[in-house]
Amino acid sequence: MRGLGGAILTCAVLSSMAHAEEEAISIGDAAQGAEVFQKCASCHEVGQAARHKVGPHLNGIFDRKVAQFEDFKYSRGIERARRDGMVWDLEHLDAYLENPKALVSGTRMAFRGLKNQKDRNDVLAYLRQFSANPQDIPEAAPTARKREVELNADVLAIVGDPEYGEYLATECTTCHQVDGEYDGIPVITGWVIEDFVIAMHAYKREIRPHPVMQMMAGRLSDEEIAALAAYFSALE
Repeated sequence: MRGLGGAILTCAVLSSMAHAEEEAISIGDAAQGAEVFQKCASCHEVGQAARHKVGPHLNGIFDRKVAQFEDFKYSRGIERARRDGMVWDLEHLDAYLENPKALVSGTRMAFRGLKNQKDRNDVLAYLRQFSANPQDIPEAAPTARKREVELNADVLAIVGDPEYGEYLATECTTCHQVDGEYDGIPVITGWVIEDFVIAMHAYKREIRPHPVMQMMAGRLSDEEIAALAAYFSALE
């Protein structure tokens, strides 16, 4: 990326959270989520008498600070997220389910993620049932979906130049695959343009807690972010 002094982009731009209307909405189908959760059950338990396995149990996960169990040994990445003040709110849970290593670099969680938004919604609806008082968790908080950052309409309206984006992306693609294959470094191709733009601005405003990405995004103009979004969105 131009003007970044040769630094290599080492962390993927995380997939932006799904957008919602202003009114509260339900997460998903808990019954379907119970079925999808079987992909998680080899490492995590939830429900009555749940215990830690390879990963910690997930009872009461909503709005819990990261790494709160003293009887579980967490990875250095998760411990770093705890020091950064990360909370398992809906947005972070959704991002972690989509791609754990993209949200928390250094996590031991080997799961490649749930790429389908409906699957993630359903699992989150299922897990919500195991909060201490699920009936006291209104859909508006924490379970209504909100944008990470509200951008001026003029910023979202910028039409990026994909050729300029390709030029800017040179350092990104020294680490990130452009063929859509996941090789341990998160994939950043094929994104919806608006999602990409919102994610980069969330880093730029230091809403997303990754210092490298905050530095990188902080040096990009609105036009450069739009150009990168246009370039990567066209790559399948």
